[in-house]
Amino acid sequence: MKRAIIIVLDSVGIGFLPDAAKYGDEGSNTLVNIKKAKPNLNIKNMISLGLGNIDGDEISILGKSENPDGCFGKMAEASNGKDTTTGHWEIAGIITENPFPTFTETGFPYEVMRQLEEQNGDMGFLGNLAASGTEIINVLGDEHVRTGFPIVYTSADSVMQIAAHEDVVPVEKLYEICKVARRILTGKYAVARVIARPFTGTSGHYTRTKNRRDFSLEPTGDTILDLISSSGQNVTAIGKIEDIFQHRGITLADHTTNNADGIEKTIYYINRPSNGLIFTNLVDFDMLYGHRNDVDGYAAALEYFDQKLPEIIKSLNNDDLLFITADHGCDPTTPSTDHSREYVPLLVYGKNIKKGVNLGTRSTFADLGKTILSYLGISNGLPGTSFLKDIEK
Repeated sequence: MKRAIIIVLDSVGIGFLPDAAKYGDEGSNTLVNIKKAKPNLNIKNMISLGLGNIDGDEISILGKSENPDGCFGKMAEASNGKDTTTGHWEIAGIITENPFPTFTETGFPYEVMRQLEEQNGDMGFLGNLAASGTEIINVLGDEHVRTGFPIVYTSADSVMQIAAHEDVVPVEKLYEICKVARRILTGKYAVARVIARPFTGTSGHYTRTKNRRDFSLEPTGDTILDLISSSGQNVTAIGKIEDIFQHRGITLADHTTNNADGIEKTIYYINRPSNGLIFTNLVDFDMLYGHRNDVDGYAAALEYFDQKLPEIIKSLNNDDLLFITADHGCDPTTPSTDHSREYVPLLVYGKNIKKGVNLGTRSTFADLGKTILSYLGISNGLPGTSFLKDIEK
């Protein structure tokens, strides 16, 4: 049974795009800059697949393989944006022409906040400004605990984030509040995601928990998930994939709590008989390390994934194709704590495909999804160019 496995290393970019200056991201290069900061970074298994052989300035600093075991390349983002939803949708076949709105300068307008209050039983809200999530809960956490009012904030990404202490607003209640926000945020206010941000702890020591949940927009067109599931094949979503695609086109979902859990669940589902697609997002790179400019944590997370990669590969069946990529960058070595407009790596491995093929620089993430549909024998009109013929023996 033919099957494709996509593992998205959330935010692991590999060099700024030509239009990065428009986004304030010129000079960003998540992987290369981490390597410069951490010269002893050990990601030998991804290197053996060809990570350091990818075309581009300075990428060879990662370490080249004389005889790569995989195929390798990088992909440019054709969509306008640099957020999670845009990147994942493009991988799956939707190119976003108009970027999702952001509210960094002014916060959310009165009419949005008033509806949010009214539709949650005249509940009050705190904040409504652009802020770091870890900082704002410590600035407003005490007032939240005293009043019971959730904290609303945003960032340079197209998001509304709503934070609440789990002992003050139960997690399920917070999810309901976020669902109300998702229904309100449409039209010109249609942010890509509403994110529930539960936290715990005491004054001065508040910490976010693993009960984050994303509420994304409905995909604006057909995706590879829709086409694969409607063909009668399986689509297994691991991590926040189910949220990014609003649960559409998914036959089985396993939300997971962190990178380690996501990796173990990916191995578990690879070892189960199925066909179609396994689609995994490993969010810790972005959420815990990129946005917090934690170079050491980011490097350790890369090494942990790399250590687990041989186990993932060993689990593959003869007809499995493994794709390792990302959705955008989030360079922890730059002053910015936001996503960065970067190329993303493309590593491909299969027991019955060619080795050492340089796939070059792809013009869109959608080439990945198009290749998977070709491999699974699904005719389609989605954008992108399949590279299946380049890697087939």
